[in-house]
Amino acid sequence: MFFDLNVGALAEPVSGRRWERSEILEQVARRVARFQRHGLERGQRVFMPFGNKLEFFAELLAIWKLGACAVPIDARLTSFEVTNLAEAAQPKLAVIDAKTDPVVRQALGETGVTVIDTQDTGDATADAGLSHLDDDALILFTSGSTGAPKGVVHTHRSLRARWMGLRDQLDLADFERTLCLLPTHFGHGLICNCLFPWLSGKDLYITPPFQADIIMRLGKLLDDNRITFMSSVPAVWKLALKMAKPPQSGNLRRVHVGSAPLSAHIWDEIRRWTGTRQVCNAYGITETGSWVAGLGNADCPAEDGLIGTGWGAVVKVLRNADTDAPLRPEDECKPGESGYVWLNTPALMKGYFQRDDLTANAVRDGWFLTGDIGFLDEQGRLALRGRERDEINKGGMKIYPSDVDAVVERFEGATDVCTFALDDEIYGQSVAMAVVLGDHSAPVIRSLHAWMKSHLAEHKMPVRWWVVDEIPRTSRGKINREAVKAACLPRPSIDLAGILAEGKA
Repeated sequence: MFFDLNVGALAEPVSGRRWERSEILEQVARRVARFQRHGLERGQRVFMPFGNKLEFFAELLAIWKLGACAVPIDARLTSFEVTNLAEAAQPKLAVIDAKTDPVVRQALGETGVTVIDTQDTGDATADAGLSHLDDDALILFTSGSTGAPKGVVHTHRSLRARWMGLRDQLDLADFERTLCLLPTHFGHGLICNCLFPWLSGKDLYITPPFQADIIMRLGKLLDDNRITFMSSVPAVWKLALKMAKPPQSGNLRRVHVGSAPLSAHIWDEIRRWTGTRQVCNAYGITETGSWVAGLGNADCPAEDGLIGTGWGAVVKVLRNADTDAPLRPEDECKPGESGYVWLNTPALMKGYFQRDDLTANAVRDGWFLTGDIGFLDEQGRLALRGRERDEINKGGMKIYPSDVDAVVERFEGATDVCTFALDDEIYGQSVAMAVVLGDHSAPVIRSLHAWMKSHLAEHKMPVRWWVVDEIPRTSRGKINREAVKAACLPRPSIDLAGILAEGKA
């Protein structure tokens, strides 16, 4: 963190609440006193099963001022999931709000965690020293709420490295009034969308995450609050582009889209809707403090999956994905050749919490294996093809689901899509697709098929289709292709062959 606490104002545009810097510092001091009353000490952990409100940020700074570690978690988790994470992280305290499920509060208490309401504060005159650079600052769980938890540990040193790297690459003036529609329990929303501008003295406007009614009036929200910057995910934009009126004030200077590769079609649509060319597909990974690469100047032609150059990071694309083997210069891919994306950055996590085995599988000599497939173009810019685990191997032919998704997204009648692999007795794997269509009629399906056939090689064409009402997403707004596959398989796919045959009759 920036230790002078030169924070900007905090505002909730939905509720109308706002704290200026003086109020924020008082609220932090009150919470420091309360934490001291409960015996919180340096190095101990505090669960935060709530977020996206003013109090969350006051709690966070108070935890840090005492040298403790914050563990934000998804407020929508069940009591079983919260208990599983608590047993792994062993927090001393948990801070909740009025919306926290009483069952979750009870579950935390049963694990021996002292539960505090965020409104229960202490004497505003209390104070404490700041955390040391190498103290654990955040644990962000990226998976394992129902199994073996995988918690990314960031120190104040790694967080500060991320924010300083962003300051070197981005114009802070663009972040004068920042809007966050994303959850505060993961890296994109918390570390970069919120804390980077706010701890740099810029005003932060925070809303509940992923609420359709808010997204549907996004243009007015931007205008009313004179927002200059926002970040989000493709899922938000697919709804906003369809349902929300564009902003009219012209205040928006820069937009980031992260958590998934961005197609050129959606990229251009966002530029048109926002009224700014400065739309960037920011590459963010929790383990590297989120935004680790992008375009400083985004006024360039949109390209499917284009990211840009490293922000406080070195990006390499290698043919090797083995963290047990030494990284060799001869393993580097040529420009345009797809391979495994590796990153080297001072913002790299300390490691996975109490999982040295997982850390060793992801990090080699300071280089982090992302699990993403991509390539560097002739200008040295990174472009993503998708995740290694998403890659479809059809009889030895490698197919990237994002390539298929990008084509379907360009079809006028499609509002969302997810391509995934199916087991195939002959080819090993084949291609399947779940798609959301405004019109489910046979003529529209035939038109989409013709569109895809004119834009995709034959081996990339999905052989089974599911027309669905929506594509399920994670709490971070990402598509989990295996989850989409699991949701589709129990249901019959459409009779694609019959529909196509009808059109020829």
